[in-house]
Amino acid sequence: MVRKVARRGEVPPFFVMEVMRAAAERLASGADVLHMEVGQPASSAPEGARRAAHAALESDRLGYTVALGIAPLREAIAEHYRDRYGFELDPARVVVTTGSSAGFVLSFLACFEAGDRVALAEPGYPCYRNILGALGIEAVGLPVGHEDRYQPGIAMLEALEKPVDGLILASPSNPTGTMVSPEELAALADCCRQRGIRLISDEIYHGITYGRPEATAIAFDDDAVVINSFSKYFSMTGWRIGWMVVPESLLRPVERLAQNLYISTPTLSQHAALAAFGCRAELDRHVATYAANRDLLLRELPRAGFDRLSQPDGGFYFYADVAHMSDDSDALCRSILAQTGVAITPGIDFDPVRGHRAVRFSYAGATADMAEAARRLVAWRDGGR
Repeated sequence: MVRKVARRGEVPPFFVMEVMRAAAERLASGADVLHMEVGQPASSAPEGARRAAHAALESDRLGYTVALGIAPLREAIAEHYRDRYGFELDPARVVVTTGSSAGFVLSFLACFEAGDRVALAEPGYPCYRNILGALGIEAVGLPVGHEDRYQPGIAMLEALEKPVDGLILASPSNPTGTMVSPEELAALADCCRQRGIRLISDEIYHGITYGRPEATAIAFDDDAVVINSFSKYFSMTGWRIGWMVVPESLLRPVERLAQNLYISTPTLSQHAALAAFGCRAELDRHVATYAANRDLLLRELPRAGFDRLSQPDGGFYFYADVAHMSDDSDALCRSILAQTGVAITPGIDFDPVRGHRAVRFSYAGATADMAEAARRLVAWRDGGR
């Protein structure tokens, strides 16, 4: 008898991981790869975090912690909100998570029922849509483009034929790097409050911005859920540690879900993350590298034919319209990897409707690698592909 396989596992793949696999196969064949596909800092965890991890390995049993995270880390995260945003946050509202990915799962489970509708920008981070789908929640795409800086607005919510139960907002955004201003965030939060829409704010690229002010959603809506992570600004992707800020009404539901789904976040990573808050000077040097990479690629990518670019205010991505090159972004990315060794991500990962005409570049690597990738792409274009 054939055993049943649940349909929730039929979500689309995370295509950037497929590109990473193709890049790994190229490396295994002896050819080189310049990575512009994955949203991962090239730098390792900050030195203070690594030292704290070594110390914890020697001195701590590293058993389970409480599901919400160790108290010193929750207190440090609350202090971070006071220092960066001027917002007084009760540490009791902080939930330490196994990366932002667990934060999304916990927030979607705690906030929405199967059959609910949640709006999100397209293009946007694909795992929002895929996690929602696996949980039986309808993802409602809000098509955004260059004219609205790839960010959703109140008019888009008002134009929906059926109301939504939630809105996911990402600022800075993946894949475009664009941000909403504090004023726009306040207006969106007010709209959500009036309409009973749960606002979930993805703030994992905070700290990586280029001259535009950051704002946190909890400053404007006490019922908003904020998701953040140590992966991006803190360069700790593989440590799998992030956090949520939740309203008091969600604290126990999220805690019960976390207890059952994860027990607790890795203890070693919690000790390292606590120390990472003392490494600002080192981390800000990484942001200066991203800014230099951004400026370099703004000059060079148009020379390679990628002249329809998002204008990133933060994060480390460009989103490029390549309709003049191809209507099959997956095939285009495979061709570029095969011919140049430069790995980039097809837009179908971020927009299921229009993404076949777009690609994403990540510039989180070393500046020398970004310069070499740009040189190869220009040569590819000049060589007539």
